[in-house]
Amino acid sequence: MNIVIIGGGASGMMAGILLGEEGHRVTLVEQNEKLGKKLYITGKGRCNFTNDCSENEFLDAVLTNPRFMYSALGVMNPQDTIALFEKWGLRTKVERGRRAFPASDKSADVLDMLKRKLKDAHVKVLLDTRCARISFDESGVNGVYIEKAARKAEREAGVHRFEEEKFAGAKETFLTAERVIVATGGISYRSTGATGDGYRFAKEAGLKVTETRPSLVPIVCADEYIRDMQGLSLKNVSLIVKSGKKILFDEQGELMFTHFGITGPLVLSASGRIGGLIGKKPLTSYIDLKPAVTEEMLDKRFLSVFAENQNRTLVNALSGIYPSGMIPVIPAAAGISPEKRVHDLTRADREALIAATKRFPLTFTSLRGFEEAVVTQGGVSVKEIDPRTMEAKRVRGLYFTGEVLDLDALTGGYNLQIAWSTAAACAKNMT
Repeated sequence: MNIVIIGGGASGMMAGILLGEEGHRVTLVEQNEKLGKKLYITGKGRCNFTNDCSENEFLDAVLTNPRFMYSALGVMNPQDTIALFEKWGLRTKVERGRRAFPASDKSADVLDMLKRKLKDAHVKVLLDTRCARISFDESGVNGVYIEKAARKAEREAGVHRFEEEKFAGAKETFLTAERVIVATGGISYRSTGATGDGYRFAKEAGLKVTETRPSLVPIVCADEYIRDMQGLSLKNVSLIVKSGKKILFDEQGELMFTHFGITGPLVLSASGRIGGLIGKKPLTSYIDLKPAVTEEMLDKRFLSVFAENQNRTLVNALSGIYPSGMIPVIPAAAGISPEKRVHDLTRADREALIAATKRFPLTFTSLRGFEEAVVTQGGVSVKEIDPRTMEAKRVRGLYFTGEVLDLDALTGGYNLQIAWSTAAACAKNMT
């Protein structure tokens, strides 16, 4: 078959390789000047390409529509991905949290492997080329209209900052295709060329696209004292988010204060689970700074420290309990003057300090934008897609794989596994 794949990221490259190896005539259309720009920066440039977990654990990490992934995991699960990459010549390793990386710690090695396999599979790659629209007839897909960007020497100064200018004045060319795979990704990390074109293609085909929002992204807080702690990292703390009495999020890990709020692994996970509620309903959010210590144990610790510092001010007596960046903030959060003498502290003061330690308050106002988001939450509705083949149920020959779908997961290699698995299901079951 003549197959066109729109998007040269993880999912598009995987689908291209597998289909090319089956003998199909595959053309991969990528609007950037090179393949895999987002893949290159994942895992801070190390490329955490999957998570070596069980299928049930993987599904637990998928935040949106996990059941849709059953069939795709049956075609390629995390262990299959690791084994395939090893077979393709990539040395791999598994680290803390079962995160899988190339042994070299270089995402470029993963990209080089995929590009080599595309060449071996005789996949035609069109760079600096975008799909303007998909063409249909009464039987389904019949091709795509593509636009080739102007040559670099002909582009105006600064055009690289504006992707739409890159294709200004480009003429459309028609490519015949019996099957079209949309693997355009979402709209996170716009600097990698994410445009949301895949959502447009779906809508033009009459498919539903769910609301999109940034996910795995820092959270903006209204609290002024957070800015006083900018740059401070906390390890082994718990972040708790409630709606009324219902606990929406309660996990332990690492976070960091910024000029706008909080970030870090713990915060990214929270944004994935409760991001859609921020700004839409009242939430109670706080940090337990000492999750391994009970309130009774903490009170004994205060009594011991205060007994040794009777004549000092409160702010000068707290150095053994909190990181230095938090010491000026804790008394304020507890409603106590930092200059109050330790010998004047009351039991009520100690209880306030305990409360500020076990329930350090945060006021969430919004998520940061798509430019800082690891993935997009929302996308092409999975109700429109056959989970076995990734084909649109109502449009013959039109397929969607990877982040363009309404699928997202926690950090740790899970989102890339969604890309590999959906591409493999599409390629192996395409008819």
